Amino acid sequence: MTRLHDLYEIGGQSPWLDNLRRDWLEGGQLAELVSLGVRGITSNPTIFANAISGQDTYDEQFRALMKDHTVESAYWELAISDIINGLELLRPIYDASDGEDGYVSLEVSPALAHDTEGTVRDARMLHERINQPNLLVKVPATREGVPAIETLIGEGRSINVTLIFGLDRYDEVMEAYLKGLEALVSAGREAELPHVASVASFFVSRVDTEVDRRLEQLVGGNADADAVRNLRGKAAVAQAQVAYQHFHATFSGERWEALRAHGARVQRPLWASTSTKNAAYPDLLYVDNLIGPATVNTMPDGTLRAFENHGVLHRTVDADPEGAESVLRQLASTGVDMEDVEQTLENEGVSSFAKSFDELLQSLSDKAATF
Repeated sequence: MTRLHDLYEIGGQSPWLDNLRRDWLEGGQLAELVSLGVRGITSNPTIFANAISGQDTYDEQFRALMKDHTVESAYWELAISDIINGLELLRPIYDASDGEDGYVSLEVSPALAHDTEGTVRDARMLHERINQPNLLVKVPATREGVPAIETLIGEGRSINVTLIFGLDRYDEVMEAYLKGLEALVSAGREAELPHVASVASFFVSRVDTEVDRRLEQLVGGNADADAVRNLRGKAAVAQAQVAYQHFHATFSGERWEALRAHGARVQRPLWASTSTKNAAYPDLLYVDNLIGPATVNTMPDGTLRAFENHGVLHRTVDADPEGAESVLRQLASTGVDMEDVEQTLENEGVSSFAKSFDELLQSLSDKAATF
């Protein structure tokens, strides 16, 4: 047993890998990580941009595709090929866990982040094209994405909700999930509930990056500069820990029990963006402090290996809920508006993924011109 196995067996948290590369699929590195305890894989436009642009593993398939595909449709063929191979690798975990884990996530085009109907259309297409039970299609938690999530869950589709940066949007995402499940019941399709899976990807490290930046701006005009500085590096963990309390409040009580009676699964919180961005902070700041039952932590390979090497396995995500609430109150009293932080990060996240996607398509266009 490895420490990653213990994280799941003892801590109740599923470690997923936040990376997908064809050379790792073909070279055995992904299989090795699965043997160490990885139970799922997530991808996003930036991950695919780095993978496809950074190696020649895709060139042969891309050259063949360009005989009768556009550059963008060729990209989707490349990505879907990797997703299908990842799904095959993880299918034994999906089967052994009765559908709890073993998922691979593929995101809809970032160009659709503010297009509800387009998101629904493309998510349906990806589910129907790939047609594997352990596929999660990623839908961003933008204002326009939330109704798409409700619609897709209401059609019995499994969804990874991505780019969640704040508590109010997280509450909206969980409500969309519940309404989607209730729509299935109302349609007489309650037998499908056990087969609908969803995670809510709550981004963590970027919150500290933005809040720390704002705290530094406040220091100059604040008489209690030490108190302000003492809040650096605390916002992200505190907000995630409070989010876990929201999770428990939502998935309890009569409304939830009525759905659970039909076999519905909770929408697990997934901690994303969990590599430390500030070198002054511990490398496992966003792992060691967010361990608890019914959660997922998707980590880049470096963070996974760091946890395997020196991670501390304790139930921490709800060890001090009052302390977490206190941190958020202190941030508010200093002038940090967490709702504004949330919207800023959502805008940046959507923009960043769109930029990666555009750069990837340009890189592929340049390569196609050499054929």
